[in-house]
Amino acid sequence: MNTIHDAELWRPDSAGRISIGKEHRDKLFAVQHQPNGDILLSPVVVRHEREAWLYDNPEALASVRRGLEQSARGETHDLGSFAEFVDSEADSE
Repeated sequence: MNTIHDAELWRPDSAGRISIGKEHRDKLFAVQHQPNGDILLSPVVVRHEREAWLYDNPEALASVRRGLEQSARGETHDLGSFAEFVDSEADSE
């Protein structure tokens, strides 16, 4: 027998919806239907495929974070224009 402690009981509206509150309105959730009938909502963040490599590379991610922290402290240096390095094919993707 399953028991529920410290749980709120909510009934779906006439359209079968349960509102989880305005504080969650801008979030994305993964929905998992469990074999026992439970429905599990897990907040998720989706990254663009082109950016996923960064989060899979701890050294590169640490470098980017260091750069952001340095920039926030005003520790920047003007290196001039990088226009000569622009790849017009990459820009059109």
